[in-house]
Amino acid sequence: MNQDEIFMKRAIQIARCGEAGTAPNPMVGAVIVHQGKIIGEGYHRKYGGPHAEVNAIDSVRDQTLLRDSTIYVTLEPCSHWGKTPPCCDLIIGKGLRRVVVGMQDPNHKVDGKGLERIRQAGIDVTIGVLEHECEELNRNFLTFHRKKRPYITLKWAQTQDGIIGIRGKSRDSQPSGRPRLGISSPMNQMLVHRLRTRTQAILVGTDTALDDDPELTARLWDGPSPLRATIDRHGRLDGNLRMLQSGPETIVFTNQILGEMIYDLYRRGIQHLTVEGGRKLLQSFIDEGLWDEARIEIGDKEAPAQAIPPDCEAIAAPVLKQAKIVSDITVEGHKVLILLNSHPQ
Repeated sequence: MNQDEIFMKRAIQIARCGEAGTAPNPMVGAVIVHQGKIIGEGYHRKYGGPHAEVNAIDSVRDQTLLRDSTIYVTLEPCSHWGKTPPCCDLIIGKGLRRVVVGMQDPNHKVDGKGLERIRQAGIDVTIGVLEHECEELNRNFLTFHRKKRPYITLKWAQTQDGIIGIRGKSRDSQPSGRPRLGISSPMNQMLVHRLRTRTQAILVGTDTALDDDPELTARLWDGPSPLRATIDRHGRLDGNLRMLQSGPETIVFTNQILGEMIYDLYRRGIQHLTVEGGRKLLQSFIDEGLWDEARIEIGDKEAPAQAIPPDCEAIAAPVLKQAKIVSDITVEGHKVLILLNSHPQ
């Protein structure tokens, strides 16, 4: 690993500190190096606040050193006025000697313009250092701008024999107080709520909304709860459902055409969507290749036969296609798999 990669790796590391507060802006880290030593660091802490480059430059005690320093930034410095001034102008004004960038910004408002202005000012620019790692840092942001849709995470919990729930054999016979398998462990429930603070919208199907009456909030983790969404093609949803009462905004789609729902969420600026069920909805996303990541919790037991009443049946877990396991850990005796789609649409 050469010197540029070492300092870019540090910029990536500190960029992750902004994970919970930057959306819809990307996570960005910046490191300032003078004669081989780090003299300043910064990251984008919160949406609407100063960018990483600003925080890094402000952290340098002796500002005269900047003219003989290199700044390492995970993402191309912005070139436009938004909630903050252009970072490329700050870099030029401070007279930094060299700028090393992990990846170009795909946002059409930037997309090479910041790099060009820095070059025109006579500053040496290097682009593409640890580019893949920088792209992984902001998969949501890149998917949103490149594919014009949110990054889509599928999430479910299943028993060891592949069961995710129970339903009535007919809706008319659905018993009141239907038993639930209760697959997730307490720690995994907390981790799911942590995931909710890092997504911008959660989608569940009609049956899940009716049968489970979920709140779909992040009440078990400190952070913002996402926008909630569900589907009601035939006017079946009860207005007293918890997700239709207090809490974050809830969108009710009246059709089940995935492309139209996804485009609506894109127009709303949603960069990360988590689909939490049920099986029919999850499988429809899988079949159309409209998913990027899946989080599957596999419990430590099989579904007990006594938990399924005679008028009910077990619901099998969805079947993933073109999936690659990238993480396999055990939490409280439950296996948690993270898989990526090898060929997302």
